[in-house]
Amino acid sequence: MKGLNEKEFLDLVTKHQNIIHKVCNMFASDEQDRHDLFQEITIKLWMGYRTYKGRAAISTWMYRVALNTAITLQRKEKRKAETQALHSNIQPADENAEGYSKTDIEMLYLAINKLDSVDKAIILLYLEEKKYDEIAEIIGISRTHVGVKITRIKRKLEGILNETMEKV
Repeated sequence: MKGLNEKEFLDLVTKHQNIIHKVCNMFASDEQDRHDLFQEITIKLWMGYRTYKGRAAISTWMYRVALNTAITLQRKEKRKAETQALHSNIQPADENAEGYSKTDIEMLYLAINKLDSVDKAIILLYLEEKKYDEIAEIIGISRTHVGVKITRIKRKLEGILNETMEKV
């Protein structure tokens, strides 16, 4: 991939921009924050672009850069001030996914927002139907640890959703 020019980079970003948008939607609470995060991820991709060696698929590399950027920025923000809960502004791509209502999907995303950054990243990739090996490569943990983390995340989400339902 060495020697690719700016136009080729922009074409790659355009082709795979859905990856960046998914990460931005998961980690940013409003339109301005999503825009800022999108720009920051694009800058990080450009900075790492010249050293991308092609060992992983371009989409895997982009997920890794996007998630690492989002997690790093979120950690910096937590140090500055307490984060606010995500308000129901996520627009699921498919409102009737597998028979679930828009409200069910929104509740799931609100519950996901209560997870820590790494768990959010893992569940995003899991919901994207990435294989455990690919999740492990993107996040930088073992395949076995991915399985353990996903099981724990599912339990956490179930607890959060049950707690939410009890309040309603």
